[in-house]
Amino acid sequence: MYILGINAYHADASACIYHDDELIAATEEERFRRIKHWAGFPTLAIEFCLKEAGIAIQEVDYIAISRDPKANFGKKVLTAFKNRLSVKNMLNRAQNLKKAAGIEEEILAHFKLEKGSLKAEIINVEHHRSHLASAFFASDFEEAAILSIDGFGDYSSTMIGIGKGNKIEVLDTVSYPHSVGVFYTTFTQYLGFPHYGDEYKVMGLAPYGDAKYVDQLRDVLIFKDNGLFELNLDYFNHPKKGVQMVWEGGIPHMDSLYTPYLVEKFGPVRAKEEPLSQYHKDLAASIQRITEELIFHILNHLQKRTGLKNICIAGGVAQNSVANGKIISNTSFEKLYIPPAGHDAGTCLGAALWVYNQILKKPRLAPTLHGYLGSQFSNEEIIQCLNEQNIEYELLEGEALFDKVSTCLINSGVVGWFQGRAEFGPRALGHRSIIADPRRADAKDILNAKIKRRESFRPFAPSILKEYVKDYFEIVDEVPFMEKVFPIKKEKQAIIPAVTHVDGTGRLQTVDQAVEPKYYGLIENFRRKTGVPILLNTSFNENEPIVNTPQEALACYLRTKMDMLVMGDVVVSRVVD
Repeated sequence: MYILGINAYHADASACIYHDDELIAATEEERFRRIKHWAGFPTLAIEFCLKEAGIAIQEVDYIAISRDPKANFGKKVLTAFKNRLSVKNMLNRAQNLKKAAGIEEEILAHFKLEKGSLKAEIINVEHHRSHLASAFFASDFEEAAILSIDGFGDYSSTMIGIGKGNKIEVLDTVSYPHSVGVFYTTFTQYLGFPHYGDEYKVMGLAPYGDAKYVDQLRDVLIFKDNGLFELNLDYFNHPKKGVQMVWEGGIPHMDSLYTPYLVEKFGPVRAKEEPLSQYHKDLAASIQRITEELIFHILNHLQKRTGLKNICIAGGVAQNSVANGKIISNTSFEKLYIPPAGHDAGTCLGAALWVYNQILKKPRLAPTLHGYLGSQFSNEEIIQCLNEQNIEYELLEGEALFDKVSTCLINSGVVGWFQGRAEFGPRALGHRSIIADPRRADAKDILNAKIKRRESFRPFAPSILKEYVKDYFEIVDEVPFMEKVFPIKKEKQAIIPAVTHVDGTGRLQTVDQAVEPKYYGLIENFRRKTGVPILLNTSFNENEPIVNTPQEALACYLRTKMDMLVMGDVVVSRVVD
């Protein structure tokens, strides 16, 4: 049995494919289109998944779509007329819903097939149920509370439930127009970060400020006694004016969400190139703080309601790794699972798992221990790519390879590390990574000067051998997907300044030898030479989606000042000063 999961006509379009109880592949459309957060119908991701499975679309048994146009349809229509949304806005929404409902026609047209030639049953799975499934069914918990929390999907923003065995029960939802994701996005725009997905910039900026404005924000984001929340709609455009959104054929775009009332209460909007003032930093700290408090508020009520000790979380707000790192300390839950793709791309997995477990009632699959589900290339394919451009290379294996790379890193080099299957999800986890020496206080500046050109306030992450977490971090936990931020021990912060944020924290990735032996081997080689079991790890890209192919990795290497490129066992290097 083959199940094809799809996230379509929404940001971070994606696809995955299961064969019986095996997840064969999963990838995001942006990796092929080279446009961040690409929104639309993921034809190239689907083609990739089918190729990895070795089948044609006609052999798929179920197509699971993480969108249900019928969900809350009456509420959508009533809200549109009640708030007198513009005809243009209503037509835009109707067209998007029509496309989401016409998946079969889209597939038939793309694969040039006759009507009736698909044997697959197409099943629409509501957006937040897809999120719930992507977290719980991929975890190793037999029973857990579940939270899906993001902007909007199928008219809802938050959903809580219980998972037990192969069944999920929904307990409650927060519906349009209330959304903590919209709250965070609105203030992200207000702070001068206008692009879709810029929320992580506010999270990175927050430690530079003091949370002085939390009480003022309590008038914006209102906690309710039932463990949920609502927005003060005076601050937001979307309920009355509607907000034009582009969810197709390119970069997702959302119009400004804040109202003149918000500007009146919080002051002038920061222009994109305007220097960041202390007020901006303090407001960012306050936004982050109240968001964390809301997450704890929801989870503590959920724990009391269910009596469970395990919690699974997904959704865009679940990408807030700073909040994630504080959940166990600030709630009554004892264990937390967040999948490698907790954002909307992961709903393709969730929709497929909802069909497999919830609808077909199949036994649970093995838990997801890694996110390495995308494209992969052999040494021969990599060498062919280099030969086509007359690039000199060296072929090394095992310790010889590790020794060459670690020496480069110790000599202040920056290395592009391209290995195995690409990661599914927003984090580079040692397969499509740029790595550097975490001991160098200037490593951050070197990386930004040579390659990334990011805002100076954004941190870089440490990849740490999992056995040494207790030596460097205040909290000991396995964090395989770089999904949590923990405090670094004070006596270790000066040792690894390049991955220590201004508040003394790090967004760690724990590296398990059993899961990722090659990346582990490199870090272990570095540890033997330096005494430090950590590498600085950032995504292999330059203001673009993470590189997907050897050609893209080589192009990034050639147009930047990267010192070494390692693809598989193939090494390309410049002379390191």
